[in-house]
Amino acid sequence: MTENKNTREKYIRLLAEKYPSQRSVSREIINLSAILNLPKGTEHFMSDIHGEYDAFCHILNNCSGVIREKVNMLYKPALSHESRKEICTLIYYPREKLAIMHKQGKAMPENYRVFINQMVEIARLLSSKYTRSKVRKAMPYDYGYIIDELLHAQKDEDDNQVRYHNKILDAIIDIDADGFVIALAQLIKRLAVDRLHIVGDIFDRGESADKVVELLMKHHSLDIEWGNHDILWMGAASGSKACIANVVRNSVKYNTVKTLESGYGISLRSLALFAEKTYKNKRPMDAALKAISVIQFKLEGQVIKRNPDFDMDDRLLLDKIDFETGTVVSDGKSYNLNDTDFPTISADNPYELTDEETSIIDELKAAFVSSARLKKHITFIYENGSMYNTYNDNLLYHGCVPLKMSGELDEVKLFCESLKGKELFDFADMMARHAFFSKDKYTPELDFMWYLWCGKKSPLCGRIIKTFERAFISDKSAWSEPKNPYYEHYYNRETCEMILSEFGLSSPISHIVNGHTPVRASKGELPIRADGKLLVIDGGFCKDYHEKTGIAGYTLIYNSHGLRLKAHQPFESVSDALNENKDIHSDSEIVETESIRVMVENTDDGNKITEQINDLKELLELYKTEKF
Repeated sequence: MTENKNTREKYIRLLAEKYPSQRSVSREIINLSAILNLPKGTEHFMSDIHGEYDAFCHILNNCSGVIREKVNMLYKPALSHESRKEICTLIYYPREKLAIMHKQGKAMPENYRVFINQMVEIARLLSSKYTRSKVRKAMPYDYGYIIDELLHAQKDEDDNQVRYHNKILDAIIDIDADGFVIALAQLIKRLAVDRLHIVGDIFDRGESADKVVELLMKHHSLDIEWGNHDILWMGAASGSKACIANVVRNSVKYNTVKTLESGYGISLRSLALFAEKTYKNKRPMDAALKAISVIQFKLEGQVIKRNPDFDMDDRLLLDKIDFETGTVVSDGKSYNLNDTDFPTISADNPYELTDEETSIIDELKAAFVSSARLKKHITFIYENGSMYNTYNDNLLYHGCVPLKMSGELDEVKLFCESLKGKELFDFADMMARHAFFSKDKYTPELDFMWYLWCGKKSPLCGRIIKTFERAFISDKSAWSEPKNPYYEHYYNRETCEMILSEFGLSSPISHIVNGHTPVRASKGELPIRADGKLLVIDGGFCKDYHEKTGIAGYTLIYNSHGLRLKAHQPFESVSDALNENKDIHSDSEIVETESIRVMVENTDDGNKITEQINDLKELLELYKTEKF
């Protein structure tokens, strides 16, 4: 008790150093109290980007249609549809659009004046929910003072302010019109979204995951909930050979080798040469895919044998191959193989790598762990990410909370511990960090990173992955990948409320925001589950999914008025956006409208500010009683 009292006194004395007088304390209390009564900032939720940089960049630029809505709100009566589209494109891609305007001879002073006035008005509308201090901090440094002047222009009796601001515009247009437009566009996009949530899967499928990470690193405020594809790359960067083999296989299969070789400087030359020599009857890419697949299955078999707790013996298939009959046994049933050429698999020890395979995976591991750019990107994902997040009464995670068939939390036995629910997520988070940051790495942590990628009860996976069957068995009945019971029970409101409670959330406005599973809108599936308690927002950016889903997925907007799901049509191209002012068509569906507008005081930041106010009031009392 005495220790707590001493700690409290030290804290109050430190606070007094920052606020050394009654006036300074009072001023800060008034300031913080005013902030509590502002509307909460807009949150933008995106998921399953899968390396599709152009589509992701566009939705990030248009804030899932929020900017277009603000432009329409201000100018729909006054400006044509084409004019509104053009101002939107200028905000989304200011540098590129200005370059086109210069080529077309449209970069004239009168046009700049119109665009700048419109953009100032849009910025003024978006800034209305923030303090002037916060808006100033969001402004590009070089133009902060000028933008601040224009945003807070006041009309006076003699139009002095109008003349003053016209002179400012004249000077801007004469000296650096392009730079100022770019700065305004940057401010508008920053004010449109206060917080970005990436609910998993930055990597794989698309060819520019590295560019996606670079873009995220520039964002002013975000968090990342790790997805199974993210954890796979995190495991690879940590040195897990099984994860490395999976990353390389995905890159070869989905033709995204560019990310590895150009993005991260990881060469596949040795693999390609080995594959060409070993599988002579295949085309180069097919040979490389088969070579890394065999290496992957061998390494995975070694992980499974080392870790009986993973309970994944049913995934040991190399020892179930009958080379004489050309068959393999999966789930107790014999299937014909569509390829029986496995010269590197020993019948006596099928999970042992050959010397050449060992050399290849060792070389790849060295390349992964020594890539400076990959380390930089993965460090960023660790520092800004976690297995789950609770933010403003919502629970965010990518995959699933493993459940029993009955709908209760399922226990997972790992490394002599029985884990379920939140404690399973917390354990996974701890192990993932130790795998990457610990200098004393040991095999169980790296093996666990692979388990998180595809384990039977991994909270990031949620199904039994049958990569071998899909690769080497033509009979599609062998391809079925049973899902965790979670995916049956998450339609039930009571189940979702139980999960929310498990993570400490009991507010009536609490929701689960879930990524990972594409919503097949073309088949009538809806992203809203459990009477609105759970929202599936698989972004559907991956082009491979569009035929199955019928759309390009969902994003979520949460502002002071409530939650809105945005259903997006596929992105065509940056060229069409620039030259034809084409935007992504997005349909908005209101999930929940709050009866009382959500203010800052109702948020996590509001709770912190309230604590600060209480501390300051305690200090103020001490000043008044002359104890300081």
